Amino acid sequence: MNHSSQIVESAEQTVAEMSPPPAIELRNINKSFGAVQANRNVDLIVQAGTIHGIVGENGAGKSTLMSILYGFYEADEGSIQINGKPARINSSQAAIAAGIGMVHQHFMLVANFSVLENVMMGAEKGFLLKNSIGQARRKLRELSENYSLHVDPDALTDDLPVGQQQRVEILKALFRSAGILILDEPTGVLTPQETEQLFKILSSLRDEGVTIILITHKLREIMAITDNVSVMRDGEMVAHCQTAETSTAELAELMVGRKVSAATRSREQFLGDIRLKVENLSVAGSLGNKLLDDINLEVRSGEIVGIAGVSGNGQSELLEVLSGIRPLSQGQITINGQQFKAEDSYNAADMRELKVAHVPEDRHRTGMVTAMSAWESLILGYHHDSRYNKGILFDQAAIHEEAERLIKEFDVRPGDPEIKSANMSGGNQQKLILAREIDKSPEVLIVGQPTRGVDIGAIEFIHGQLNQLRQRGCAILMVSVELDEVLALSDRILVIFDGRIVAEVNGNEADTMTLGLMMANAHEPRSSQNLKGDA
Repeated sequence: MNHSSQIVESAEQTVAEMSPPPAIELRNINKSFGAVQANRNVDLIVQAGTIHGIVGENGAGKSTLMSILYGFYEADEGSIQINGKPARINSSQAAIAAGIGMVHQHFMLVANFSVLENVMMGAEKGFLLKNSIGQARRKLRELSENYSLHVDPDALTDDLPVGQQQRVEILKALFRSAGILILDEPTGVLTPQETEQLFKILSSLRDEGVTIILITHKLREIMAITDNVSVMRDGEMVAHCQTAETSTAELAELMVGRKVSAATRSREQFLGDIRLKVENLSVAGSLGNKLLDDINLEVRSGEIVGIAGVSGNGQSELLEVLSGIRPLSQGQITINGQQFKAEDSYNAADMRELKVAHVPEDRHRTGMVTAMSAWESLILGYHHDSRYNKGILFDQAAIHEEAERLIKEFDVRPGDPEIKSANMSGGNQQKLILAREIDKSPEVLIVGQPTRGVDIGAIEFIHGQLNQLRQRGCAILMVSVELDEVLALSDRILVIFDGRIVAEVNGNEADTMTLGLMMANAHEPRSSQNLKGDA
């Protein structure tokens, strides 16, 4: 070797020694659950001080991989290095000790605790709680100011909007000195404005040297905020890209293994009778305040009516009233000719008798019992149906045959009716609920956030199912925080603000900017907003 070559090699070695090691290095990670191999020979390198996206279909293995990194599971094989040093992470405590924090898709907060109590829970110091609280308050104030994560430390968590609850989760991780932050579907419950604010916070964290892993199905968000992105499919890592050198179309094809088409509303429309009519409906809160105020709307057979609005403006209460979960205070509802007034007693079972199906906004709270198996979730609410029963006992053969058919038809993964619903990814849980409700051939479908936490391939499938229902004459009322979804599927769009319908626009005339103004109640009223579904 000549002298100049030695100099070059020495210089390269010096640069390598000066370069910081990757924040995370996973090598040959394998993890199986029975016959299902969730991760297969997975390698992942995440550079320090970057935002690294991980994308893939539901069931691709993303959550399992992150659960291994955060200590919920141990890998069957493989190695983990954190900041260049080997690490054995066999519990969440070990992950926290290694400087890793995680913000889960479904927040891990105690609802009746204050922000301060949630942040310091499990991280108290010293024998005197009073001193510990004082130290925690000072540190929380410092973190809030440094990272623009402003939230009232004494507010009850349950009283906070979801965007601020998410800030509390991030503060919890930073309070424990996390230098690596994992966020699982962080924008699934956020408005566009809250998402924009979150991205500013993440950029600020990155500028301060925090390493961020972002798991999301929203490819436009990947393109907007990440430095690098890795793609998983069927438990394997199939691609690593610099975000600036890829595109949403390429990532979608890598995720699904084929080209994916965007959702479009069928142009053909054959409106039938009014299936759902709401007149002067109001709902009072526990303190006497109006959660819904004088709501009027109609949905006809063969029509999708979308409801757009910033989360927390009455959408949830409206869905609960129409599905029989919550009583109305005044006004009336007419469904398939059956009228209900405030003095009438009715419930979700009565609505099912009227061929009303309901896909709730919160699949865990009102959509399923996660401790149940997939086949139990698929008959929940319909378990008295004669096809599922043999005398006083379940017809297990019939139920399993039906479950296997629905799991295959709706591509629920893993395809095992016996698996616990809790062990499925959020997107596959959503497909399970949609399969249960859509398969009953409803005449009215009340659906909240149909694709929350669902991958791009499943979104295409779910939108196709909703369009098919519409074409078969179902009347569909859809609430979604995804404006692209509302615009793509809705024949008419109602905008809700502070418990009132403040605008109505034809789906063909709407755009994101106009809807945004309407959602803030900052638009000029238009005559077309008085439409009642006539065509």
